[in-house]
Amino acid sequence: VVTTYCPANNEPIASVRQGNLEDYEETVKKAKEAWKVWADIPAPKRGEIVRQIGDALRQKIKVLGSLVSLEMGKIFVEGVGEVQEYVDVCDYAVGLSRMIGGPILPSERPGHALIEQWNPVGLVGVITAFNFPVAVYGWNSAIAMICGNACLWKGAPTTSLVSVAVTKIIAKVLEDNKLPGAICSLVCGGADIGTAMAKDERMDLLSFTGSTKVGKQVALMVQERFGECVVTFSCFNFFKVFEDADLNLVIPSALFAAVGTAGQRCTTARRLFLHESVHDEVVAKLAKAYAQVRIGDPWDSDTLYGPLHTKEAVKMFLDAVEQAKQQGGSVVYGGKVINRPGNYVEPTIVTGLPHNAPIVHTETFAPILYVLKFKEEEEVFAWNNEVKQGLSSSVFTKDLGRIFRWLGPKGSDCGIVNVNIPTSGAEIGGAFGGEKHTGGGRESGSDSWKLYMRRST
Repeated sequence: VVTTYCPANNEPIASVRQGNLEDYEETVKKAKEAWKVWADIPAPKRGEIVRQIGDALRQKIKVLGSLVSLEMGKIFVEGVGEVQEYVDVCDYAVGLSRMIGGPILPSERPGHALIEQWNPVGLVGVITAFNFPVAVYGWNSAIAMICGNACLWKGAPTTSLVSVAVTKIIAKVLEDNKLPGAICSLVCGGADIGTAMAKDERMDLLSFTGSTKVGKQVALMVQERFGECVVTFSCFNFFKVFEDADLNLVIPSALFAAVGTAGQRCTTARRLFLHESVHDEVVAKLAKAYAQVRIGDPWDSDTLYGPLHTKEAVKMFLDAVEQAKQQGGSVVYGGKVINRPGNYVEPTIVTGLPHNAPIVHTETFAPILYVLKFKEEEEVFAWNNEVKQGLSSSVFTKDLGRIFRWLGPKGSDCGIVNVNIPTSGAEIGGAFGGEKHTGGGRESGSDSWKLYMRRST
C-alpha cells in the first residue's frame, strides 16, 4: 500500500494498493484475451470508441485536472491542459483510424501484387512518469488503440490516484460498448512491475517515459528479448537569444519555459544562452519578471507556480544550487526553499558559469535556469549540441538565414526545434521525442502510429 501525498502541504491524500506480480500475471492474461476481441473490430469502429473516451474525459476534465493538481502539484490550468491533450489526441486518433494503410506497389512479376500491410503489434505496455500522469498515457493509448492494440499501463506510484481515475473513465466507455475493460488495463506498482513488463515477451511493444538511468535499464531488458521499445528519457533543453531578438517575446517565453510546472517538464528550459550585447538587459528583465510570479496552492486559479512533487526533489534542488555556486555561478534570483508547508522552492536564475560546467550538463528536475553568454552563432550552435540529451531547443532571432541554419543539418540536433517560441510544450499533431540520450523514440502525431504496428510486405 502506497500513501499518496499532496505536494502543496505534504499531507496524505489516500492509500492506494499496488499490484503484485500475481496481479500483473492475471492482468496480462486478461489483456491478451481482450486483444482478440479488439483486433477483430474494424479500425474506424475502434476510432468511434476512442472518440467516446475523449468525450468522457471532456465531461470530467475539471475534476480530473484538479486531481492532477492535488496529487502531482502542477497548477490547475496545467492539470486541465494535460487532460485536454488526451482529449485532443483522441480527436486526432479518430481521423487517423480511417487513414491507416500502406501502399500498393508495382510488382516486377506479371500477375502479382506487392502490398504493404500494417497490423497491430498486440499488447502495448506504457510506463509513464509523475510529471505528466495523464497526457503521456493518452498519446500512447489513443494511437495504440486505433491501431488495434490492447494497452497495459503502469503509472508512477506517486500519482496512482490519477492512474486509477483515468482507467475507470476508459473502462466505463469500453464496457458501455459491451467490450472488455481489460483492453486498457492498469497495474499500479513500482520497479518490480516495470521490470516484469520490460522482460515479458508477451509485451509486444513497451513505451517508457522517465529518467535516462532507469530508461537505459528498461531498454536493455527489452532489447535482450529482441522486443520493441519506444523510449523518451531525460533532457537538458536549450534556449538562445541573438542580438536581433524581440525581447518582448524573449522574457515571457524564457519565464514560462523555465518556471512552468515548477521546472518539472521534460521540455523545461535549463540553459539560456544570451548574446553578449543583450545579456545584462535580459538578466535584469528576467529577474524582475521572476519576482512577479504568483506562488501558491496549485488549485488556486491565481497561482502561476506551485510546489515540487516530492521532498526528495527539494533536496536535489538545493544540492544543484550549491554545486552551481561551487563551480563559479552566481545566484541572481531565488536559490532557497520557501518557508511554507509543502515542497516549495524559489524559481532560480544562475549566471556566470562556463558552457561546459559539470552542473550545466546535469539535469536537475527543478526550476533552475543557467544563464550563459556567447559571441558567435557557430559556437552557440555547438554548445547546444554538446550535451548528451536532445529533446527540445529554441532560438530567438529575426535573421531568416540563421533560422534555416538552425533548422538544418548543422543546427539543432534535438527532436523538437523551435523558432521564436519556448522549448516547453508540444502539439499532438507532430511526433514527440528526442535524440541521443533522450532515447530517440517518438509518440503522438505524424507517422508515429507506425511504431504501434508491424509491417508485412
